[in-house]
Amino acid sequence: MKRFVAFLTIFAICVAERKDLSGKVFTFPRVSVTDYVTLTPHVEKIFFSVTVCLRFLTDLGNSQTLFSLATRSHADDFVLFRTSQGHYQLYVANTDVHYYDLPEKLNHWNSLCVTWDSSTGLAQMWVNGLASSRKSLRPGDSIAGTPSIILGQDQDSYGGGFNANDCFVGHLSDVHMWDRIRSHSEVKNYMTYMSFPTGNMLNWQNLEFSRQGYVVVEDNRVFRL
Repeated sequence: MKRFVAFLTIFAICVAERKDLSGKVFTFPRVSVTDYVTLTPHVEKIFFSVTVCLRFLTDLGNSQTLFSLATRSHADDFVLFRTSQGHYQLYVANTDVHYYDLPEKLNHWNSLCVTWDSSTGLAQMWVNGLASSRKSLRPGDSIAGTPSIILGQDQDSYGGGFNANDCFVGHLSDVHMWDRIRSHSEVKNYMTYMSFPTGNMLNWQNLEFSRQGYVVVEDNRVFRL
């Protein structure tokens, strides 16, 4: 009987859910290659511009993947990566640029947004309200094909190929994705928890997701005294 209950619990974790996650976080409590969340965008389309915003809290200074979007063509089609040196990488179509000296803090909530525009090739990142310089990344390219979007792991192949050295350990929240470039004022509003347009591709307030392995949905109030 206990084995049957355990099986049902594991099975339930793997089933897709659609929920309003306002005030909630995904908790990834351990190093693994089995724990992750798969996100389903509202529509399938070709992306010529992207904005992704999220918040994260971790007390580890090692390399970690914050957001991984793969397609059949490129494992790193749109990936946000935080390095052990404390800077950030953005990948588009397996090509990356680096952003340095952005103001993150360990064991604090950090707000991150990134934009990429195919028409100009310009990509920019914000961390805790400070904007990076704009850098060239795959001008004229696009993100095409059915996306596999994962939190907690880096996809080295479509939907898999995970490496424990790249996994995320900590808490992720307020994940939004748009198929357009959000303005500086909209990014600022996101950073300061003010009103902003929710993501039309991924919307934390109406999110379809499935959890695999040991991932817990928690109330964000447990992290705020």
